[in-house]
Amino acid sequence: MQKTSRFLIIIFSTLMASSAQALDLSDPYSYLSGILAPLVDENEGETTFRSLLIPGGGRSEAMGSAFSALANDISFFETNPAGSSTMPNTELAVFHNNWIADSRLETLSWTQRADDLGYGVSLRCFYVPFTEYNTYGERVSRGYYTETLGILNFSYNFLSGYYFKGIAVGTNIKAGFRSMPDFSNNTAGAVEGSGFSQSALTVMGDFGFQTRFNLIKLYSSRDPNFFIGATARNIGPAVQGDPLPSVLTGGAAWKPANPITVSAEIQQPVNLVNPENSGLMAAGAGVMVEFAEFFTFLGGFQLKGGNPRASIGGEINVNDFQFNINYTLDMTTQAALFNRISLAAKLNLGDRGRAARRIRIEKLYIQGLKLYASGDLNQAIEIWADVLEIDRRFDPAKEGIATATQALEIQARIQELQQLE
Repeated sequence: MQKTSRFLIIIFSTLMASSAQALDLSDPYSYLSGILAPLVDENEGETTFRSLLIPGGGRSEAMGSAFSALANDISFFETNPAGSSTMPNTELAVFHNNWIADSRLETLSWTQRADDLGYGVSLRCFYVPFTEYNTYGERVSRGYYTETLGILNFSYNFLSGYYFKGIAVGTNIKAGFRSMPDFSNNTAGAVEGSGFSQSALTVMGDFGFQTRFNLIKLYSSRDPNFFIGATARNIGPAVQGDPLPSVLTGGAAWKPANPITVSAEIQQPVNLVNPENSGLMAAGAGVMVEFAEFFTFLGGFQLKGGNPRASIGGEINVNDFQFNINYTLDMTTQAALFNRISLAAKLNLGDRGRAARRIRIEKLYIQGLKLYASGDLNQAIEIWADVLEIDRRFDPAKEGIATATQALEIQARIQELQQLE
């Protein structure tokens, strides 16, 4: 509660300071840094495996990482592990993200869903060139600093049906390795084994929740338009005494009209070694506008400490391929015209027949309605029973059978009364 109050007070103070400060566009970076100085988190940088906080790219990054509620893209690996159980298609994707100081983040992910069970794997590798010079300017060590992470995902969507879309829960099991090249003692060459002493293994987990339903929906669709999600990410033991960058998140997303989706999220860092040193709360928001089947615009903003991040991106669909490019202006890195670019390519591997089954169910259901309207109640019940054999949770068929059965019982009762007369 104290941290939340502190966060709100800092936000208010920042807004008051910015309104009183004259706008100086000659040095916008310094101007923004001055405005956001009260938001700088004094506990930032106390965690290890910091690459876990770097977005891989794709839809999640473009929407300001406010994606724990929506989680409808393969980038759910970074935001909410429950997303795999509601993914419409099997997907294979590669992500590339330029970071600072010639560092890179490469990601390869795959996910698939079998009815309500979702699962997938992902591999992330962050790397940056490492070169060391001694006091005489001689190069004594070189190599790459890397953080490699393997992720195994499982999720399940409980109680899903035609009206209520269920409650999805999921987990990511993560194993990581930090590799440090050998370094010198500044008087001689690289000391053999010095890098290995700083290298480390780690294990951790993510836990997520998601639910979907309809709320103030201005268009017609069977798909829900409101999403709520919450996660606990990077939960695990300390690495060589340093805590992991654990974070708790909660968010919501809403699609009021067919082409527009908006999302919002709050994030609370948690220091599992020294909870009193947990960081300040962060917040983000995003928007997705589907201009056409082949193009979607994405945008987002995140405020985390004194480093705001604004992103814009686009998704281009070509048959079963989707290409994503994001531009991010991130004061964590630098304020320049060309700040950071991330690229993603995704392959749609199909839905395992779910769309065809849905079409078949709808055709059978309508056929049952026609039979019901014509008075052939028994045949209508048989057709709707066939629907339930395909999908036992298709509630309109259950309702149709109950109504038709009740009508048959009434007809039988009327015939019985007529015979008594």
